[in-house]
Amino acid sequence: MKITNFISKKSIALNVSPATKHDAIDMLIDLLMTAGTIRDKEVVRRDILAREAQGSTGLSDGLATPHAQDAAIKKTSISIITVPNGVNFDSIDDKPARLLVLFAAPLKAGASEMTEMGRLAVLLMDSDFKEKLIRARSVDEVLKAIDAKEAERNRSEAPEISGSSKIIAVTSCPTGISSSFMARESLKNCAAKLGMNIRVEVHGAAGVYHALTDEEIKNADVVILATSKKVPISRFDGKKVLQTSVGTGIRKPEQLFDRIKAGQAQVFHATEDDEPISSKIFKKIKSIFS
Repeated sequence: MKITNFISKKSIALNVSPATKHDAIDMLIDLLMTAGTIRDKEVVRRDILAREAQGSTGLSDGLATPHAQDAAIKKTSISIITVPNGVNFDSIDDKPARLLVLFAAPLKAGASEMTEMGRLAVLLMDSDFKEKLIRARSVDEVLKAIDAKEAERNRSEAPEISGSSKIIAVTSCPTGISSSFMARESLKNCAAKLGMNIRVEVHGAAGVYHALTDEEIKNADVVILATSKKVPISRFDGKKVLQTSVGTGIRKPEQLFDRIKAGQAQVFHATEDDEPISSKIFKKIKSIFS
């Protein structure tokens, strides 16, 4: 399945001029209404704004990736607007957003669908590709550019191989649609520049991707937790752990590696609160019958 399967020509608008962040969000939702992929604009809008209240999805250098997952969304879909003059989106670098991509998914979206949306979020981290979309003069040009970039990525992407990385990481975000995937990409790219290897587990909306093995955890020296949603961490008991937000994982991965080098990762001691609920239930049942 290709990313563009989730993007209707009706859900792309080029060279628009929303006056505010809320206007931009309304434009993105209206495009999906026109494409027929959502049934209730107000519910989707409320969900998007609730996510924005947890932290702006306005990223750096002109990119914003608002997203929603709720029952008012009929099918996994993406809308895109380009705003060459920019719109204030409360972005982390205080720069106006010029490319805005709305990721929308129903509550029971499949893992493959969520993976494709995550892949687009990762592709958008390429500055040249992002600028190409902003400069696009037609809807067809946007779709062709996305197809070409996805094909290029597929050709160059190495398969995920388990190993004995000294640094491992876990990423998660409140909805698990885009930010957790982007944080993984950012951490991997930074590690590569530093000549290091890292394995990153992603907690997305449809489950866990690239799950760390027990052996990888055992062999690791440091664990980076770039999470903005609770994930099971009792398995890291006794490991040096560096905790931060998913946003920092996206924007400032260099700082995390610098902190590790400076010895700022602290030995983590798990408590009962850190144990997954499933493990607690298993232990309770075991105690009853023992």
